[in-house]
Amino acid sequence: MTPVTPGIPTKGTPFTPSSDRLGVALLAVGVLLVVLAFRVEPMRASFGSIILYLTMVSIAAGSLFLIALEYIAGAVWSVPMRRANEFLAGLSPFLILLVVPLFLHIHDLFHWSHPEAMASDELLKGKAPYLNIPFFVLRTVVILGIWALFAALFVRNSTAQDISRDPALTRKNVYLAAAFLPVFAITITLTAFDWGMSLEAHWYSTIYGVYFFAGTVLTALAAGTLVVLNLQKSGSIPALRPDHYYSLGALMFSFVNFWAYIAFSQFLLIWYANIPEETYWFMARWRNGWQYVSVLLILVHFLVPYFALLSQEAKMNPARLKFMAIWLLAAHVLDLYWLVMPTYAPGITLGWVEVGFPLVGVGMTFLLLSWKTKRYNAVPIGDPKLQRGLDFRL
Repeated sequence: MTPVTPGIPTKGTPFTPSSDRLGVALLAVGVLLVVLAFRVEPMRASFGSIILYLTMVSIAAGSLFLIALEYIAGAVWSVPMRRANEFLAGLSPFLILLVVPLFLHIHDLFHWSHPEAMASDELLKGKAPYLNIPFFVLRTVVILGIWALFAALFVRNSTAQDISRDPALTRKNVYLAAAFLPVFAITITLTAFDWGMSLEAHWYSTIYGVYFFAGTVLTALAAGTLVVLNLQKSGSIPALRPDHYYSLGALMFSFVNFWAYIAFSQFLLIWYANIPEETYWFMARWRNGWQYVSVLLILVHFLVPYFALLSQEAKMNPARLKFMAIWLLAAHVLDLYWLVMPTYAPGITLGWVEVGFPLVGVGMTFLLLSWKTKRYNAVPIGDPKLQRGLDFRL
């Protein structure tokens, strides 16, 4: 049996000293506000619920993607921090709790879900084999089941390796990663099409799935960075080198640029073609106050993080990384708000109804992290690449 690397804790510790109480408080207040919102304004609450669902999908499925990417690439630098992504991937089984209210309000959300709309609209008739309620619900449940299954398998092998130190478990996860990556590409695209693009079923964009993928990975990187920095502060993981911070910052910086490139590509192609069936979607986001949100999105999701993470020193600064991770999580929520809410109303809708949903998401995440960090090691102590990961230098 390989000995434990000196200086690495072998027992789980709480995520934060008050993570249990804080998670329960946030979740309780959030659930209360969400229930009240569904009672008072069910349609508006349904659209807010989509934003919550897609945010949590981005964190859970995006973390799964980062786990698989590490294994398939044979990366070393991220091994000491991988458990943070494994903890966040543990949100996958709980996504079904967030999607059930959406199933119950499917007629409030999707025009295509009404039989009379399908009967009178030739375009929707052509999409009926795909856009119908039974197939829609089945797709969502199967996708969530696939993510939960892969999350369980990845984490089971990784945590079992803490005890056995068996290198064969790493090879098993490499094979799982090879199987998961193409599955992830399909399932994340279908999720984007179903819960984002089909809100306005007459409009479509072949790049929409890639757009959502870019935001998803950036959000998972931001959430994982926050968890890593918090675990290090609590002493659950050993001190990291500036090279580790630089790698985290460089990845976030890369996906900030990738998101902007895809977003601009989608806009440019539709603007250049100037086809009315395509341009109306962007026009709806350039009227009735939405033009200010559109400009704000460019600033918040691209320009500010671009310059904040541009220098090498910024990428190596833990305080800067923590601030920008929180910033980018908020930027992704703003992005989803911009994607979803113009379908609900032509003007900006923002008030107490929207407050409960982020509280539910944060509360769920805190409770999960608190439970995971108490039960499992915060570092994959049995991974054969761990020491090389701790010694990593650029």
